[in-house]
This record gives sequence, C-alpha cells and structure tokens, in this order.
Amino acid sequence: MTTERSEPAIDADERAMLEGWLDYHRQTLARKCQDLDDAQLRTASVPPSELSLLGLVRHMAEVERSWFRKVLAGDDPGPIYYSDEDRDGEFHLTEEDTWEEAYSTWQREIEVARRNAARLALDDLSDGRSRSTDKPFNLRWIYTHMIEEYARHNGHADLIRERIDGVTGD
Repeated sequence: MTTERSEPAIDADERAMLEGWLDYHRQTLARKCQDLDDAQLRTASVPPSELSLLGLVRHMAEVERSWFRKVLAGDDPGPIYYSDEDRDGEFHLTEEDTWEEAYSTWQREIEVARRNAARLALDDLSDGRSRSTDKPFNLRWIYTHMIEEYARHNGHADLIRERIDGVTGD
C-alpha cells in the first residue's frame, strides 16, 4: 500500500480547505502505517502505554463514527471496538486484530463521514448536542476539531513509527 498525500490548494475556498486538510491528515495516518506487518502495527509505543498504530487507526474509526454519524447526523450505530466495560477497547489489541479489518473499517467510516457532511453547509448545525453546553455544533467546528484530532494523533504516530523501524518524516 502506498498512500498518496497532497495539501489543499493555497487559494482554496474555506470548505475545500477544511476538507483538504482533514483528508491530508487522514492520509498522513495511513502513511505512518504503510509497509508494516500486523505485529509491528500492534507494537505499543513505550510501556506501560498500550498506544499502537493499529490502536490509533481503530480509535480514529471510532472518532469518525462519533462525530460524523452520532453528533452530526444523529445516527448512533453504537461503538465499533469499545464497550461500557472497556471504554478504551480500540487500544486493547489481541493477536486476532488485523490491519486489514481495522483499515477497511476506518475507510468505511470516512466514507460515511464524507456523505453525511456533503449534504450540509459549513454553518449547518448538528443533530447532536455538546455535553457541556447543550448546543449543537456547526459543520465547520466539527471539521476543525477533526483536523486537530488527527494532527495530535499523527504526532503520536510519528513517535511510534520511529520506535518500530526508525522511519521518520512528515
């Protein structure tokens, strides 16, 4: 798998810019995982942390689902990897957990996210509400939050990848 990545045009309109940077960061996470086998992708960063590249991909599938299905569209299909008993289930990996499954699940959630967002303008409000303010989010806020979420976790992915095989880069 080779993941191509490109920044949005420097003169793009606001929506193209937000969607472009979100896709850029999605592609960055995929690049951090490329050319590794399942065992490497399950490798934890630094004990006692369980943070791994495979866990980050599973986490981002959950985050995509939460923000673009549950919050934005009011559709709650339930969690993929975590449960009430294991709130961090996406990070608790077993030998049965594979890149193929995690990657395809993540990509399906991204496609649903794109479809749900495509029908709305940036100022349109979500069906779901903030737990702290009880106000809905506009799509612009969700896009900005998702860019921040990916950027933060891509920093984690940089360090994990370097620990696995020494590969560094943006």
